[in-house]
Amino acid sequence: MYVISTKAMLQKAQREGYAVPAFNIHNLETLQVVVETSSEMRSPLIVAGTPGTFSYAGIGNVVAIASDLAKTYNQPLAIHLDHHEAFDDISQKVQAGVRSAMIDGSHLPFTDNVALVKKVTDYCHRYDVSVEAELGRLGGQEDDMVVDSKDALYTHPQQAHEFVTLTGIDSLAVAIGTAHGLYTATPKLDFERLAEIRSNVDIPLVLHGASGLSTEDIRRAIKLGICKVNVATELKIAFSDALKDYFSTHPDASDPRHYMVPAKAAMKEVVRKVITDCGCEGKL
Repeated sequence: MYVISTKAMLQKAQREGYAVPAFNIHNLETLQVVVETSSEMRSPLIVAGTPGTFSYAGIGNVVAIASDLAKTYNQPLAIHLDHHEAFDDISQKVQAGVRSAMIDGSHLPFTDNVALVKKVTDYCHRYDVSVEAELGRLGGQEDDMVVDSKDALYTHPQQAHEFVTLTGIDSLAVAIGTAHGLYTATPKLDFERLAEIRSNVDIPLVLHGASGLSTEDIRRAIKLGICKVNVATELKIAFSDALKDYFSTHPDASDPRHYMVPAKAAMKEVVRKVITDCGCEGKL
């Protein structure tokens, strides 16, 4: 079976002290690059998509293409639902073959967040689907969701323990000072808070908003318990910048088999760096 849940891969990462990268994919070329590069580096892999990504590409297309690439490269992978907020949306995609889901109720009051997450977790576990949830909110923009920095709430360590106990989730996304999108200033991560969360929670922890973080910060976060690192913006920028550069020097270009080559090469460098930063090369 090539499309798997994230549960076992993240538990292995937790035991061995590395993190698994979750790359947000947006088109065929991104999928090709992350699978090919992860296979070359023998790295575990999570390909993630927001609701907008699945609406754009089609859930059946994503599952079929990712599954075929996984078989071609002998690379088991998880297809992950990133920042999904509706039970019916998640259940439909689970029935389509997805085996990893993030239910994001972080915008809700604590009690309502727990209720929604537990409903999704109870359903998903019947189908051997792993569940991630978030406590606290990240600033910035993810898909169509915008959170102003002044409204971003950090994860409370003791509340995190209660949340995990009540919901039965498999991994917890924490808010410790990262943000979605590009940073306008150097981020200051609350590593003390992360260490305290780790001491209160025994399941794998997830770091969202990793695009633009330094290698030092990523590796320090992993030492303190982060087992999954989400990357989206860096891939999009590498792809679009390389594409724009190509067209600026080849204004008459019209064949995607040509102009996509440098765009894919630029993404490949990002993927290689993230895998190296996460310390997961050779861990497949």
